[in-house]
Amino acid sequence: MAPLKSLERDYPIIDSEFQHFCAFHGIFTVEDFLIHDLNALVMFVWKQPNSERLKQGIDQICFLLESMHRPWLNGVALLKDAQQNKQNKHVFSIGNEGIDSFLHDGLREGRVIELVGPSSSGKTQVCLRAAASVAKLCEGGVVFLDTGNSFSVHRIACFVSQNSNSTSIEGSHETFEKVMSNISCCRVYDIFGLLDVLHQLECKLKCEMQAGDHLVRLLIIDSLSSLITPILGGGGPNGHALMISAGFLLKKLAHEYSLCVLVTNHMVGGEGGLPKPALGESWKGVPHVRLLLSRDHRASNGYSFSMLKY
Repeated sequence: MAPLKSLERDYPIIDSEFQHFCAFHGIFTVEDFLIHDLNALVMFVWKQPNSERLKQGIDQICFLLESMHRPWLNGVALLKDAQQNKQNKHVFSIGNEGIDSFLHDGLREGRVIELVGPSSSGKTQVCLRAAASVAKLCEGGVVFLDTGNSFSVHRIACFVSQNSNSTSIEGSHETFEKVMSNISCCRVYDIFGLLDVLHQLECKLKCEMQAGDHLVRLLIIDSLSSLITPILGGGGPNGHALMISAGFLLKKLAHEYSLCVLVTNHMVGGEGGLPKPALGESWKGVPHVRLLLSRDHRASNGYSFSMLKY
């Protein structure tokens, strides 16, 4: 979310005096308000000589937070909205018939799909295959956020070659060039970098929508859990709030801009030594679909999969 300073032009009440007061309490962005005890902050405000103006500033921030959420809808409205969305959404092949069938023909716009699995289970391979498949069909179609140098041009080339209908070297090369031109890869190293990139992407998508274009179709984050798990340690509220903020933003992008979102999540040891997804209970409600991958050398594609949530 935006730094408080960037809001001063549109909201004069959020002036330098208000920003200084917030900074004293460790609040520098709108996001920081999500993890702060607002009741305690308001109680402190009333002890200040300019309490009324400070309280107006807090009310303005709260209004901005509330405006980010969609209004309440009754059950009939929700059902109608879901039916309309299902009819209007495109479905893109992930490049693997088995996974496509599990996902009812592939990646559907408006959904956040999570690939869960241990190291070397094939999560990155699926992401690269999906990127190649969608980029071949859509102009400017894929944004790939790479958190650990997992993006491989060589693997993309292999997938393009496997699925190419061209019998000539020149034709295959042209297809590969088209696919690569339709993939934007960005390296992200922490949760703050991720939130910054996602906000930039939202601005891009908004401009595309206003211009009548729809170029970005698929957003891939490999691996999302590697950005979030480092901030969850210690049991403090900050990491949890940042995780929820990232999840909310991904679902917002998927829903409002008809985007397919594909993220990966690694496994950690759980009770009794049994593996479990690294992102915990609070996260599992974010993705619409959770697919568990595991390495299976007996399978023709090298891995097997099962549905955890649909």
